[in-house]
Amino acid sequence: MALPKISYPIYDLVLPSTKQPIKFRPFLVKEEKILLMAQSGKDTKEMVNGIKQVINNCILTDGVNVENFSSFDLEYFFVKLRSKSIGNIITLTYRDLEDNKKYDVEVNLDDVIIKENEEHNNKVQITDSIGILLRHPTPSAAALIDMDKGTDAVFDIVGACIDQIYDEDTVYNVSDYTKEEVDEFVSQLSVEAFEKIQKFFETMPKLHYDIKYINSLGNEKIITLSTLSDFFTLGWVIVP
Repeated sequence: MALPKISYPIYDLVLPSTKQPIKFRPFLVKEEKILLMAQSGKDTKEMVNGIKQVINNCILTDGVNVENFSSFDLEYFFVKLRSKSIGNIITLTYRDLEDNKKYDVEVNLDDVIIKENEEHNNKVQITDSIGILLRHPTPSAAALIDMDKGTDAVFDIVGACIDQIYDEDTVYNVSDYTKEEVDEFVSQLSVEAFEKIQKFFETMPKLHYDIKYINSLGNEKIITLSTLSDFFTLGWVIVP
């Protein structure tokens, strides 16, 4: 006699970048094992790949490719997936810099949103006749950046996020060119143009959740969480 099959609830989520509705199931023990293994490796690429694998396993909607997610899509999806898989409440411990005391605060993952910036624009004018269209970094692109390279890492992520270059006559799809050719183009940008591109990254949609508490001196404090590591580093509690 075969063992009984376990059924799981199905949840809905709207992907922030494309507004695509996606159905998913909670992650199971086998997926939790993937996360724990990724966490133990202490490697950013392993962590990103672990999250992608878990999300991919849990997606029930056909035709959804995790590789096409933006970095904030992946973070948002993981927060909501964790909420439905283990529980929506996590406890964080913070040390208040004013009174130097630790405070335990609860975060409701169901209330985490993606906050958009009205100044965000993917079209950047480089000169009077040349401009570029940027795309949001995918998790894979971000994970490939070697932060030990310092300034070069910044150039790498900019190059990876240029979708098209255009002038008065032609639109150039960057995918048709080598990394070396794109790197050469980026290296020739003016400081002013590069600052415009940096603004694109600074104003990208991001996770948002405000924690409010009153410290021992009677002062109200607000802590804003905006990255996945603010909530958890692939674990279930973060203690800064």
